[in-house]
Amino acid sequence: MKARALLAWNVRRIRVDLGIPQEQLAFDADIDRSYMGAVERQEANPTIDLLDRIAKSLGVHLSEFFIQPPKGATSHKTLRKGRKPARPLHKKK
Repeated sequence: MKARALLAWNVRRIRVDLGIPQEQLAFDADIDRSYMGAVERQEANPTIDLLDRIAKSLGVHLSEFFIQPPKGATSHKTLRKGRKPARPLHKKK
């Protein structure tokens, strides 16, 4: 796996496992949300300083972005769309 693909796979894996929306991660790392998406789609070539900010925002060491996935590993599912968590409907009294 090439470095950019490895980075994208691991950033997304960690983010989804932690349940952090892409928009929130971008905000926490002080980068544009569209650029965060480009990193995860292998379209961006982030600097080491930017990777360090993303790692700190995720609470992981930078080296976590370069761990080889196990053979046969599939891409992580996306988080639920929308900004607000699902809430039960209110019953009228």
